Amino acid sequence: MGDATASTTAAVLLSILQESLGRVTTILFAYRLGTSLEPECKMYRLLADVFNDTAMILECLSPAFSKPIRVTILATSSALKALCGVAAGSSKASLSAHFARWGNLGELNAKDSSQETVISLLGMFAGSVVVSMVKTPIATWTTLMLLLSIHLGMNYRAVRAVSMRSLNRQRANIVFAHLQAHDKVLTPSQVSQKERVFERDGAMRSITGDVMGWCRIGVSFRQLVESIDGGSVSSGSNASIKVGSDFLNRLLDIFKPDRARYIIWVDVEASRCWIVLRQGLTVCEQIKAWYTAFVAMRQLLTENGQHVTRNTISTRVERDQTADRTLKTLERVHTDVQVHFNMIEQRLRQAGWDLETAALETHSGTRVANS
Repeated sequence: MGDATASTTAAVLLSILQESLGRVTTILFAYRLGTSLEPECKMYRLLADVFNDTAMILECLSPAFSKPIRVTILATSSALKALCGVAAGSSKASLSAHFARWGNLGELNAKDSSQETVISLLGMFAGSVVVSMVKTPIATWTTLMLLLSIHLGMNYRAVRAVSMRSLNRQRANIVFAHLQAHDKVLTPSQVSQKERVFERDGAMRSITGDVMGWCRIGVSFRQLVESIDGGSVSSGSNASIKVGSDFLNRLLDIFKPDRARYIIWVDVEASRCWIVLRQGLTVCEQIKAWYTAFVAMRQLLTENGQHVTRNTISTRVERDQTADRTLKTLERVHTDVQVHFNMIEQRLRQAGWDLETAALETHSGTRVANS
């Protein structure tokens, strides 16, 4: 449009490029982040609007650039629209399931479609009025940015107002931090007022909102072993392997299959935690594993007084002592959780939390066989 030198072939090729890039983006996005779409549905619902509005701005800006840059901008816009489609569709499905409390998902979707139709009609009428009033480029861009800001602001308030009942990592952190500090279980509506729409992946936060450390759940057993071996300093050919295997045997003795269907290790030096899940694990046991890791991380940081860094732990003896304290803390915390978690589970259910929906894993996890 507006280019006298443009040909039909070039237009077709541009259309093919945009369509192809959009499809490839859809596949890659679903492959890489498909697991996290349901646990983080509020974030991706708002992110879909950000993608869509950004694509709209890029399309409006494209005529101001030369042809090669314009093609790049239009291709990027197509990719963003594809991301919007995947994120919006998946997150909407999760939110619809949340609101369909009586199993009336079909009725809810039908009414939602009718509502969107009415809003679209009203939008077209309002747009007709606005278009007739906007006649200069400055007024056009001012109106566009104002309307997009209102759009994102209203959607931000909308997702903040949703009180999800499943415990994803962020909501679990808020609930457990408040439980540890005040011995009170927050309700989903109370947690929704505290949670962030955009949260850093795997962050474990204290009651004050400070990041205590980072946790990954559903990791492979090999990753856990490597994290233990990585905390040792080799003074000989087999020293690191020997130290790592000693600590690993003690860790496996703490988290025996008949006592727990998960294994937890905390690297105090890096403020990182790994949770390995065994086959047959239930959703409640996943939440129990995260609670155990949260309490262990909190106690280890309290015992050390501050974040321990690799610069402050340099010798093998110091690393061994740190690992030994970590194992003792894990054993103590695990024993305490085994005794009290049934009561915590009852309190969570009474507060209105859904303990049957898995929402802690945001990446495709692995399960290890019981032995």
